[in-house]
Amino acid sequence: MSIRSSAEPAAPDASLADIGEEAYSHKGLTYPLGRKGPEAGELIPIAPGVGWARLPVPGSLKHINVWALEDEGGVALVDTGLDVAPSREGWEALFAGPLAGQQITRIICTHFHPDHIGLAGWLTQRFGARLWMTREEWLFARMLTADIRETPPPEAITYWRAAGWDEERIEAEAAKGWGRFASVVSPVPVSFVRIRDGDTLRIGGREWRVVVGSGHCPEHACLVDEAGGVMIAGDQVLPRITSNVSLSLSEPEADPLGDWLSSIAKLKTLPGDLLVLPSHGEPFTGLHARLDALDAGHRDRLDALHTHLAEPKRAVDCFSILFGRKIDDSIIGLATGEAMAHLRRLEMEGRAVRAVREGVNWYRAS
Repeated sequence: MSIRSSAEPAAPDASLADIGEEAYSHKGLTYPLGRKGPEAGELIPIAPGVGWARLPVPGSLKHINVWALEDEGGVALVDTGLDVAPSREGWEALFAGPLAGQQITRIICTHFHPDHIGLAGWLTQRFGARLWMTREEWLFARMLTADIRETPPPEAITYWRAAGWDEERIEAEAAKGWGRFASVVSPVPVSFVRIRDGDTLRIGGREWRVVVGSGHCPEHACLVDEAGGVMIAGDQVLPRITSNVSLSLSEPEADPLGDWLSSIAKLKTLPGDLLVLPSHGEPFTGLHARLDALDAGHRDRLDALHTHLAEPKRAVDCFSILFGRKIDDSIIGLATGEAMAHLRRLEMEGRAVRAVREGVNWYRAS
């Protein structure tokens, strides 16, 4: 069995025509396939035994990359897309095309976010395969799909108020109900195969070491085949955008940005010449350059935020310092979590102090 592309590849996206399919370099990264990505129902061989497909994602991300790995007796899949009709249709096109007749041996999810685990339950049921992931990510997915209620919990109201949301915005958000996570995630399997940091997974002819990172989520699994020179990075390393790092409602006294920066340092111990397979964007080389840029970007914003806190500020007062775009209703939740994560990091570093007045967190430089 071998990973193969579809017999008649679709025409390239017109929006990429000015770049074409040639390799190019930018900001220390090299993209071996340029800006080309798989079309619907196409599986591009990206390395021996490794196939690359894409599924649609609503909003600015537009897609998620998923990976098909040659395995003993069939194909292992890494990440699954959202449980929405376009993503299911994308899988159906793959199963009717380049994956036709192949047994799916296991479903591996890098982390619990809906675009990564959304169709895991559907796929495991369809093929009788097992779900493989880290324990914390599986537990989060199980918890969130079970937590459906008409109104948000009191802790959510407290969280939004602490960030500086006004009562009108809080009421509008509360009116949306609670449990949207489950609306785009098929039932998460009750049992799974746990993978841990440092584990080695033999999949086909490759041995993948599990390298866990944190900050974007609690226990994100990257898969690294050092001998073969390939890394499946999930959302832990993206080539052009920075993964959201948010202070979560579940653990409001955590330090996710501190975890993220520590994970960057951990990943810097990996070989710098790996072919990195990210969940969004295109495969690239230049892992260390990208990690350095991610680290420097966050530290630069922390310094700018520290200056901004000469007078007390709320999280909502920090958007202009942290983001180079207007924050509208579609992303205010992500922006709020990220602002709170940066403020919490300054607090942990001793560069900011927090005062709570009428339920609102006010931060001042120290």
